[in-house]
Amino acid sequence: MTRNLETQLNSYWPIALSVFRAVFGLLFLCHGLSTLIGWPAHFAAPVGQWPDYYAGWIETITGALISVGLFTRPAAFLAAGEMALAYLTVHLPHGFFPINNHGEDSVMYCFAFLLLIFAGGGAYALDARRGGWQRNRALRLRR
Repeated sequence: MTRNLETQLNSYWPIALSVFRAVFGLLFLCHGLSTLIGWPAHFAAPVGQWPDYYAGWIETITGALISVGLFTRPAAFLAAGEMALAYLTVHLPHGFFPINNHGEDSVMYCFAFLLLIFAGGGAYALDARRGGWQRNRALRLRR
């Protein structure tokens, strides 16, 4: 029974990974847009304000790329690094534990993006189509 359930759940891994990537990418995109233009939330950083304004650009661009699954691994690497830096510079000075220093979001985003660095974007990412196209092109060139 357990083995059958595990096999059945494993068959949904490509879909689950793609949904995970898309959701975290969209959440990160919204976070970046809120920082840059105040939408959907209302706390836009002033233009040029260090580091918020520039972090907003990183979050918007990497969030958009991750949500559609294009250049997922490099975008996730940059996003994970940004979130690690945010935790170390903004939250850690207020205490070690994320629950006490309000750094839970930074930690969760960082580890979600670390997963995407190693797992990739999933079967329903643009990277999968792009990679498949490159493999098919290489096969055609060899013939």
